[in-house]
Amino acid sequence: MPEKRSRQAIPRKDRPLTVHQLNELLLVSSLVLLIAVAAVRVSSRSGLPSLLIYLGIGVAIGQDGIGGVTFDNAELTQVIGYAALVVILAEGGLGTKWKEIRPALPAAISLSLVGVAISVGVTAAGAHYLVGLEWRQALLIGAVVSSTDAAAVFSVLRKVPLPSRVTGVLEAESGFNDAPVVILVVAFSTVGPVDEWYVLVGKIALELAIGAGIGLAVGWLGAYGLRHVALPASGLYPIAVMAIAVVAYAAGALAHGSGFLAVYLAAMVLGNAKLPHWPATRGFADGLGWIAQIGMFVLLGLLVTPHELADDFLPAVLVGLVLTLVARPLEVFVSLVPFRLPWREKALMSWAGLRGAVPIILATIPMVSGIEGSERVFNIVFVLVVVYTLVQGPTLPWLARKLDLGTDRAPTDLGIESAPLERLRGHLLSFSIPEGSRMHGVEVSELRLPAGASVTLVVRDAKSFVPLPATVLRRGDDLLVVATDPVRDAAEARLRAVARGGKLAGWLGTGGGGTSHGQDGSRGSGPRTSR
Repeated sequence: MPEKRSRQAIPRKDRPLTVHQLNELLLVSSLVLLIAVAAVRVSSRSGLPSLLIYLGIGVAIGQDGIGGVTFDNAELTQVIGYAALVVILAEGGLGTKWKEIRPALPAAISLSLVGVAISVGVTAAGAHYLVGLEWRQALLIGAVVSSTDAAAVFSVLRKVPLPSRVTGVLEAESGFNDAPVVILVVAFSTVGPVDEWYVLVGKIALELAIGAGIGLAVGWLGAYGLRHVALPASGLYPIAVMAIAVVAYAAGALAHGSGFLAVYLAAMVLGNAKLPHWPATRGFADGLGWIAQIGMFVLLGLLVTPHELADDFLPAVLVGLVLTLVARPLEVFVSLVPFRLPWREKALMSWAGLRGAVPIILATIPMVSGIEGSERVFNIVFVLVVVYTLVQGPTLPWLARKLDLGTDRAPTDLGIESAPLERLRGHLLSFSIPEGSRMHGVEVSELRLPAGASVTLVVRDAKSFVPLPATVLRRGDDLLVVATDPVRDAAEARLRAVARGGKLAGWLGTGGGGTSHGQDGSRGSGPRTSR
């Protein structure tokens, strides 16, 4: 008989997670998540940026807090932070309106290249001469804090009604400037001499070009596939969209390009491609974005050791003053000279250079690389982000009003959801008429949908009925519209136009004047559903 093999005992420190430990971990994680969700309500009422609350939760359960959890794995934090940033950039790209960001692209690119160079130089000089840091540490801090944070910018700007040009520049900048900053931080974190400046410029240009090309290609191919393949379940569309965005990041990074730029551009292409089940996709991406933000900020709060921050508080405030009052305004006014923007818009952009998790995550790169003084760099960056986010975030709406840059919000978009009817070669469009929509009071016949599109069902007060041509639509009505493939886009554009301009939309210049010919020349003109 063959000899039985005895199982060797696994050393206790190498044993895998037990079921009991898993249950405890799930309990703590779910409670932290619920507290973070409740904190969003508090932050929305108080104006306090939610990222600070999430950081506070991490600090509270850390080694100096009530939880007493010891966590010092900078490498794991960096990996999880990168993953979270991919999700946040994807969510932000999906909600970016191409018609708003297209005119802002040249200015955003200038801010992301020329502006970053100015910001790094000025901030590093301040850190060296005012705080007394060595040049490598000063350059690291200058590079780390020169990247505006996508999560902070997206979350704050979408609560503040600003001119579309300002919002477009700031959102595009936050999506673009991660690439050059990451290259600079990695270069300054390399043991040994730093590359010549022209070598760094060449690397930045090459990585941006590769990332942009891959992001646009993956986004276009993904949108094409999702528009022409009917998936068996509506819940698969949001998963597929996020998977395509992550593919863009991974492909861009593996090709030695900017994966962050690739995922942002791919998501932007997908977000403007009129995909099926779009409101469900946006809701799914929005939820993932919140989870990524919560997890990333809580983890960063765990990594920091509060009792070590006291000695670096004053240096962080000094560096932050140089960054906020000198480097950022100089960056904005110099890099935007060719675009002749009003000084008030430049002033607001100078104050709206919000920092958040991205600088803190980038500050872990020199820690992982073992650069001398990297712990102090991390502490300074952490304090700087907390203090100046606390100052800039809540005061941004006030400054916009003082500069007379506030604007009324656009009429609420319909949020049309489209489901393909593959065998019937058509689409089922469903939407609700929101408050403030000018579709209220319009008769069904006055919608003037193109031939091949028809309102088939109306749900009102929990009762459904087939509408007549003279049926008057009301706020809160849910409508089902069936449209054949050739007129689907024209029907959707016409519905959005009526929602914005009422029954006379075709004559009032609001676009979407779909006629019996099914052409309106405004494909994709309607605003996308935003957060």
